[in-house]
Amino acid sequence: MNNSSGMWSSRLIFVLAAAGSAVGLGNIWRFPYVTGENGGGVFVIAYLLCIAVIGLPIMIAEIVLGRAGRSSPISSMQILARRSYANSGWQLIGWMGVIAGFMILSFYSVIAGWALAYLIKMMQGLFVEIDSVAAESLFENFIGSPQRLIFWHTAFMSLTIIITARGVGRGLEKAVKFLMPGLFFLLVLLVFWAAATSGHFLEGLDFMFSPKPEDFSGDSVFLAMGQAFFTLSLGMGAIMAYGAYLPQSSGIASSALTIGVLDTIVALLSGMIIFPIVFANQLEPSAGPGLMFVSLPLAFGNMLGGQIFGSLFFLLVTFAAITSAISISEPAIAWLSEKRRLSRAASAYLIGFLAWILGLGSALSFNIMNEFTLLPDKTFFDSMDFLSNNILLPFGGILISLFVGWRLDKEILSSQLSEVPSWLLKSLVFSLRFVAPGGIFLVIAMTFVS
Repeated sequence: MNNSSGMWSSRLIFVLAAAGSAVGLGNIWRFPYVTGENGGGVFVIAYLLCIAVIGLPIMIAEIVLGRAGRSSPISSMQILARRSYANSGWQLIGWMGVIAGFMILSFYSVIAGWALAYLIKMMQGLFVEIDSVAAESLFENFIGSPQRLIFWHTAFMSLTIIITARGVGRGLEKAVKFLMPGLFFLLVLLVFWAAATSGHFLEGLDFMFSPKPEDFSGDSVFLAMGQAFFTLSLGMGAIMAYGAYLPQSSGIASSALTIGVLDTIVALLSGMIIFPIVFANQLEPSAGPGLMFVSLPLAFGNMLGGQIFGSLFFLLVTFAAITSAISISEPAIAWLSEKRRLSRAASAYLIGFLAWILGLGSALSFNIMNEFTLLPDKTFFDSMDFLSNNILLPFGGILISLFVGWRLDKEILSSQLSEVPSWLLKSLVFSLRFVAPGGIFLVIAMTFVS
């Protein structure tokens, strides 16, 4: 073990931690509103196919690279390229993951700060019997205030730093032991609540699982692929970094399958909570990013027991956001503590501070910098989102697939996947060589011609 962060105490803890990395705002905030904007059932089917055909093979490949390298993503790729007699340029995979994770952490903290703020607002009863005009006005006033967004961005980033600074055993492991069971408990509780009280549970299921061919488009499939990468934490180095702490005795393929299934279940259950509430209150499922911060508080505020269950919902979102944030900060922290002879704590504080600085641009994109564009027609926040999720993650996924499928030493691959039958290993290699990278290229091409 080359890093000084420690080792997961068991496969179960690794699965919980990696599932925590995957389960976050991508499932509970992003998945429902992107599904709503892209026709419901068609998007859900495209998303599930992307998870199965592209996401799971790349997740297995990332864990293999992490455990075989036993270091930060950058160092692991340097080590494995050397051991496989491959060009040292393959370390670009590690760099892309660290950069993507760092960028995502910067704006992720801003949105997670909103969830933390809305948890407090919901507990205070600010949405009780609120109307749509007041709910929208409250949200606009909130994001229109630079001071408020910076305060909550700071509060959330501070929580993340405190946990990551303590390392695997004392920080990450203790956090996921508490947060992940709590998250799943709250999720199931809220699904039962939505089914029992909304009166529109079947309508929500129909919207999610009844595809309409007229809603199909290349953009929808492209967004589904981006959502699969984002929600599984692929291409950002987090799964590779967590894989470095996985004991050799734990099966990689079964762990990846469990993580993928848990992550997908959370995304689907989140939609099953949100869409019945949306339809029960005659709201628009295509309300966009404001769905969770305008439509849902309005719905909770006008339901029996809404204040209690609304508070539980935003507590769920906060739990999910923390588990993801601590994972996407891990690649950069692990590399810094390895290469710059800094302590684990010092590395966590430095990375957190730098991500906080970068995140100020995203926080201010919703108010005083809303006319500033980094990319054409995209605010600073939108630019960070686009560059990380639509460029770095998919192309990182392609490179991971090609390296493990074509260049990684076969003995390294077979030793890491010793529990996998030979026929399944051959199928995985075929998928990594052709199916996964080909699927990513195809989806990108469909976007440009649609």
